[in-house]
Amino acid sequence: MNFQKPCTFAKLMPRLKDSKSLAKIIQNLAQTRQLLQGKQLHSQLISSGYPLCTFLTNHLLNMYSKCGQLDYSVKLFDKMSQRNLVSWTAMVTGFSQNLHYFEAISTFCEMRIAGENPTQFAFSSVIKACASVGLVEFGEEIHCLALKFGFGSDIFVVSNLVDMYSKCGVMVNAYNVFQEMECKDEVLWTALIDGYAKNGPFEDALSAYKNMVKEGIGIDKFVLCSTLAACAALKALNFGKCLHSVMLKKGFELEISVGNALTDMYSKVGDMESASNVFGIDSDCRNIVACSSLIDGYVEMDRIEDALSVYVRLRRQGIEPNEFTFSSLIKACSSQATLEQGTQLHAEVIKFNFDCNPFVSSVLVDMYGKCGLLDDSIRVFDEIENATEFAWNSMLSVFAQHGLGKDAIQLFNRMKNEGVEPNAITFVSLLRGCSHSGLVEEGLSFFKAMEKIYGVVPREEHYSCVIDLLGRAGQLKEAEDFINKMPFEPNAFGWCSFLGACKIHGDKERGKLAAEKLMQLEPENSGAPVLLSNIYAKEQQWEDVRTLRKMMQDFNVKKLPGYSWVDVGNKTHIFGVEDWSHPQMKAIYDKLNALSGQIKVAGYVPCTDSIPLDVDVSVKEKILQHHSERLAIAFALISIPSGKPIIVKKNLRVCSDCHSAIKYISKVIGRKIIVRDNSRFHHFSNGLCSCGDFW
Repeated sequence: MNFQKPCTFAKLMPRLKDSKSLAKIIQNLAQTRQLLQGKQLHSQLISSGYPLCTFLTNHLLNMYSKCGQLDYSVKLFDKMSQRNLVSWTAMVTGFSQNLHYFEAISTFCEMRIAGENPTQFAFSSVIKACASVGLVEFGEEIHCLALKFGFGSDIFVVSNLVDMYSKCGVMVNAYNVFQEMECKDEVLWTALIDGYAKNGPFEDALSAYKNMVKEGIGIDKFVLCSTLAACAALKALNFGKCLHSVMLKKGFELEISVGNALTDMYSKVGDMESASNVFGIDSDCRNIVACSSLIDGYVEMDRIEDALSVYVRLRRQGIEPNEFTFSSLIKACSSQATLEQGTQLHAEVIKFNFDCNPFVSSVLVDMYGKCGLLDDSIRVFDEIENATEFAWNSMLSVFAQHGLGKDAIQLFNRMKNEGVEPNAITFVSLLRGCSHSGLVEEGLSFFKAMEKIYGVVPREEHYSCVIDLLGRAGQLKEAEDFINKMPFEPNAFGWCSFLGACKIHGDKERGKLAAEKLMQLEPENSGAPVLLSNIYAKEQQWEDVRTLRKMMQDFNVKKLPGYSWVDVGNKTHIFGVEDWSHPQMKAIYDKLNALSGQIKVAGYVPCTDSIPLDVDVSVKEKILQHHSERLAIAFALISIPSGKPIIVKKNLRVCSDCHSAIKYISKVIGRKIIVRDNSRFHHFSNGLCSCGDFW
């Protein structure tokens, strides 16, 4: 029969005396998704006065639903004078298949009110709807109802139940339902494995896959992709390679979903060579999912240039980036503090209309903050229409990094007023911000309120922040009392913070205790003996200093060298103490010598106490003058135009003398200088620092 001509059904009408023949035609139209022809037949039935019984109307309902025309299905259903079980099932299934999940659930409820007993198809559809919208509690009620009606062993119902519990993260229930089924098919196994791969325990996904193979169940690409996701989470490279072999044997290697899963697995376990090889198998199968996985893998391995190279390649091939692509690349710029590349990516974000994406915007907030551009970070945050929890935490973290405790508190209050619940990350940023601003009472108040008011149980990092808060403020006894009352021993960061505070405030006895504890936790860490040595040097106990240095030599503990770096153009220039390796070093030292003379005239007096060496004062002054951050600043002044900011990064805490010197440098040259040390940012301008000399 030719269903393309409108007149065909009119000619057929006299011959189609029975509903069964018409139903068969409608069924064929539904299966082949021939909506236009279905509408023509429906129209002919109405115009010819053919009586539309419940049987035929049910087939029309099904046809319209399968063709995605739910409006027609609803109108037809509403006009039915008599509905039966098939009518209700067709509507529940139609809504569920067309992603109208809440309508599917409400129709199922109406069906029960109407007194109809659901079929396995109605149960399967409504369970699928519950899974898709996360209504696990209602799904449990449906589960009980399905058992009541004897569908506890129906493969369709059980498979959907396992899938629902898996998608809702209730893996105990998913496993129990799975175990109660005697005959398990590949759909049921896949639902369980996919649940474990998404929710964990990931090891159970691998065990289930092994058992599936032992049972002789057919392996398809879907179960292989799910198992690969579990391998990626566990970094189980060898298991992943075995799955790769299975995929090759079964001829799945050119399937797009398989290529994506393999690229993602190899990227997440850090085997970037294999990930790149899979990515390059078939250029026609490359898509943004695989590209984003590869980029994210390179970013995690700190291979930023390779990540950017993949981005350039995907753009040349006409593949458009998505929010995950940009998030990974911008995150890389944040960790490396590469402002030039970060601003270029921001331009790309705007070009592809992702500047309104809350996740991308949040990463931009973090990137500008970590690169030192506080104003840009605030501007991006203020442009976010509906800031997510991640965005608020990003901005709080930026304020903390820049030592702006009061701003962090104000933002926290705004966050609460917006109805956003704080979490553990929120309080780490708040406590850090209070610590760097000397807001002891406020910080302690937040710490006490964490569990009592907000239900957030303090963790190691929160206790460490409080130790830092009290220590920086010089309240060393209070910090020691706090440590003694802690429910567990401080971690390395906690003891390091306490030791640093002892060094700043000259508490030799407590400093010795903190150093001993830190060396027990991290014997290879040079920070503890170096800081303790500085405490002894400040007290001019040179014999103790020599003893510590000999101990470091004996145990092969090497002091971490201090270095600073500055980005000029697309290149990073790194400087060490008294570094003569740079090709422009003569010009740098000439500039540095000129600056030294200028700042002394302006009132700078060297603080030689910060040099823990038993040498002449003039030697100490020379060492201070050639500290790495000063070399970096001198180079920046001869290389960066006056309109651009000078941003210097340092791997250690900036010393008190350099802090004083940079304040004077900012005054005599009339330029803003931003320095990021290992704990915070310092904004120097007109002889002052944003930290207020408290850091």
